[in-house]
Amino acid sequence: MRGSPIDDAALEAEIGRLPALSLLELRNRWKALFGHSAPRSLRRNFLARAVAYQMQVEAYGGLPDPTRRRFREIANAVRSGDANAVAGSVRIKPGTQMVRQWQDTTHSVTALAEGFEWNGRTYKSLSAVANAITGTNWNGFAFFGIKRAPSGNKNAAGPRRIRPGVTPDVDPALAPNAKPAGSGRNA
Repeated sequence: MRGSPIDDAALEAEIGRLPALSLLELRNRWKALFGHSAPRSLRRNFLARAVAYQMQVEAYGGLPDPTRRRFREIANAVRSGDANAVAGSVRIKPGTQMVRQWQDTTHSVTALAEGFEWNGRTYKSLSAVANAITGTNWNGFAFFGIKRAPSGNKNAAGPRRIRPGVTPDVDPALAPNAKPAGSGRNA
């Protein structure tokens, strides 16, 4: 199918017929698409779904390389039992303080081993703190201006780390009312 114009209706119809194929026919389709025999352990329903997916990949293209690379990283992390790599998010180290000015009030949040402390209360996430401060749903990283690493940087898999005791740089586009540490008259 690659290289020629794609007939969406024909592809959809062909995929729609897959569940009616016999196990042998599905295995033959698998071999034609993947270039090797299907694992014996795969059930018929999964074979049909995998063949349908691969037909779409052949017609429209697959996942972008960075996404495929991330999936491989997750699979390797699962095999090695590395839960942090699986989660894909960088944990903010306990003791790190994040400061955000919101509606003329400066809010200071401290990262704990389990959650975040603000105004004497503990919250499970930065988003919960941002919600408590603003009364609306916010992404906690965005609210506190914590920049995520550029996706093209191979050395940075997620948001950048913040050193304990250091206020993060603030991206004015993400947090228009926030001020970076050291800014202002009293710095």
